Amino acid sequence: MKQKIYYFAITFILTLNLFAQNTYVFLGSYNRDKTAEAIQVYQLDTLSGKLTKFTSVKNIVNPSYLTVSPNGKYVYACTDTKTPNAGSISSFEFNPISKTLTFLNSQRSCGENPVYVSVHKSGKWIANANYTEGSVSVFPILENGKIDSIAQNFQYMDGSSHKERQTRSHVHSAVFSPDFDYLFLPDLGADKIRSYAFNENQKKPLVETKNPFTKTDLEAGPRHFTFHPNQKFGYCIEEMAGQISVYKYENGVLNKIQRIATHSDKIIDGFESSDIHISPDGKFLYATNRGKENNIAIFSIDEKGFLKSIGYQSTFGKHPRVFAIDESGKFLVASNVQTGNVIVFKRDSKTGLLKKTGKEIKMENVSCVQIKQI
Repeated sequence: MKQKIYYFAITFILTLNLFAQNTYVFLGSYNRDKTAEAIQVYQLDTLSGKLTKFTSVKNIVNPSYLTVSPNGKYVYACTDTKTPNAGSISSFEFNPISKTLTFLNSQRSCGENPVYVSVHKSGKWIANANYTEGSVSVFPILENGKIDSIAQNFQYMDGSSHKERQTRSHVHSAVFSPDFDYLFLPDLGADKIRSYAFNENQKKPLVETKNPFTKTDLEAGPRHFTFHPNQKFGYCIEEMAGQISVYKYENGVLNKIQRIATHSDKIIDGFESSDIHISPDGKFLYATNRGKENNIAIFSIDEKGFLKSIGYQSTFGKHPRVFAIDESGKFLVASNVQTGNVIVFKRDSKTGLLKKTGKEIKMENVSCVQIKQI
């Protein structure tokens, strides 16, 4: 009996250890130098929160935003970001056995300054947002993970009321609906959340609808968007206004039910709200504030989708552009561009609060973090 108990205990420990080692953290950057490590990959120990260097890639300029395919085999990046008269989307093959991240190919993004890329659940399509010229592009993905020639590109010209920042459209993200039947495009320059139906079986999958956009408050500057796990609510972080707008969601339509500040009462202007994510259990929402605060705003979510502020957590750096929550919900990893450091936080599942854990990682101009269990 003792031998059986011992055997099962050892097996359980080994299983936990194996699980703890197959979660990977992908870091993008504004490297601006092909000799520097543009993308770095780490293993995340989901027992301790420790990050261990796994592999990296050079010879790529400014992979400012990344996304990982549903099967974990491929990484797609916005490349040549903030490069005049340029902009591309690149694909890489990730092999955890050989510990390699291999460049596959690139396609022009058909818009200057690509800032966001999303992959369809089928793994057969990607959509990217081009900020400077205000457009969205859609590309088919080949079976080998390479990006095929562009299928569609929509360009927008309308702006909004801010005389400096909203003279024209600035699409800041491209987010699929929970069922992947729609694509939403927060447009900072036009104060709109644009939307299309998405038909993965058509050669041109973006289809115009009766509701082409949802208007936000003037000078809101909608930036990133996320859906609640229950698929009933959507949340948009507004960079210019420092607010989060909460929407009831159904069949491609957004109806606003709340608007709440991401920043503390001490900050009255100069908002630089950035990224937004919800814990896997759907109980807490997290949003980053750059600029004067450099923190993560923490909110509880009630059963009707409404947010309540419960605190703030410093990111121990400057300009936290993008963060991610691991699939277990135990850890949140934040990247600080200006100080070039990556911080791992342990997340309290009951209170939603965060606590710094492990050793921070240094990466110059680190701009994006994605987490994937493979």
